[in-house]
Amino acid sequence: MKDLEREGWKEVSLGDVCDIYQPKTISSKQMVPDGPYPVFGANGVIGRYTEYNHEESQLLVTCRGATCGSVNISDPFSWITGNAMVVRPKVTDLSLRYVEYFFRGAVDLNGVITGAAQPQITRKSLAPVRIGYPPLEEQQRIVAVLDEAFEGLARARAHAEANLQNARELLALIFEHELLKHRDVSIQTTIGEVCTGFEYGTSSKSQPKGKMPVLRMGNLQSGEIDWSDLVYTDSDADIEKLKLIDGDVLFNRTNSLEHVGKTAIYRGDMPAIFAGYLIRVHYDKSNLLPDFLNMFLNSKSARDYGRSISGKSVNQANISASKLKTYPIILPSVRAQEEIVRMMESLRGPLKDLEVTYDVKMQDLDDLRQSLLQKAFAGELT
Repeated sequence: MKDLEREGWKEVSLGDVCDIYQPKTISSKQMVPDGPYPVFGANGVIGRYTEYNHEESQLLVTCRGATCGSVNISDPFSWITGNAMVVRPKVTDLSLRYVEYFFRGAVDLNGVITGAAQPQITRKSLAPVRIGYPPLEEQQRIVAVLDEAFEGLARARAHAEANLQNARELLALIFEHELLKHRDVSIQTTIGEVCTGFEYGTSSKSQPKGKMPVLRMGNLQSGEIDWSDLVYTDSDADIEKLKLIDGDVLFNRTNSLEHVGKTAIYRGDMPAIFAGYLIRVHYDKSNLLPDFLNMFLNSKSARDYGRSISGKSVNQANISASKLKTYPIILPSVRAQEEIVRMMESLRGPLKDLEVTYDVKMQDLDDLRQSLLQKAFAGELT
């Protein structure tokens, strides 16, 4: 931190000014569906309970797993489990919101998170972290400035997301319109009638490195495979059984209600298999083109139907292979499918350009956010 000598600023260890602890954990069996108090885990509400162990909102830091180091704020009158580390100011001149912003980007936790297979943060590793803070009045000013700035960043992000979503919805409507144009050469059937098999992916645990990538639900983006954030497998049996081939269509059977049912086509960019939350759809290539199938399963009518029949469990929607078979599909002739695919591909160019612009803008917003946080905790936020 710059300018520590200036009047009123201090730099101390987090453990000197905050209580850091993991509360008592309760099991899922102890939770009550209609309990009056929310139960907070590492990343938010995970259930309800008949009692609370914290009257006031608390700053929660995820202390283990893939999201280790992420921050959440609990509701008043909540039960907080031991999967979250509570960080609570114990001095009167340190604002909880100020500490929250510190954790949201001003602190580097790389030296605090330990464990390769299971990342974790402990009280012992977190307590020595240095935090600089000014008098309470200045903290409140900094929080107010960051609140206003981040509200503006959130509006910019929401505007960009809305533009991208509108473009995707327009493309989906065009696809539906093209289907109607070819209704004279189409049949009304079901996915189960025109597809030959439905195969679940591997249930084995993946790892950061290995022989072959394992595609997961997050790798299915806008109908294509996103090759970032990969995990891997060394299982020869899984590789032999589940290795993808060019043209395979993957269906996401478990996700939030918004994202369940999203589909992508594998184009052979690199060898890979797929995880158990995905279904590989086998189809008769003589009467069903993979790109048409991919576009149809991502269409509004297909996604709406999937949401209407999905089962729900712990905030997750599920569409099994047996339910996928019931999807109604309008199937044009192969020639008509080719025409629809060509026309839709001609329109995807502008959408891809918009997606690239969106990604750049999101990175710019993230960079600006990080810069503001660093300036705030270096005493440079004017």
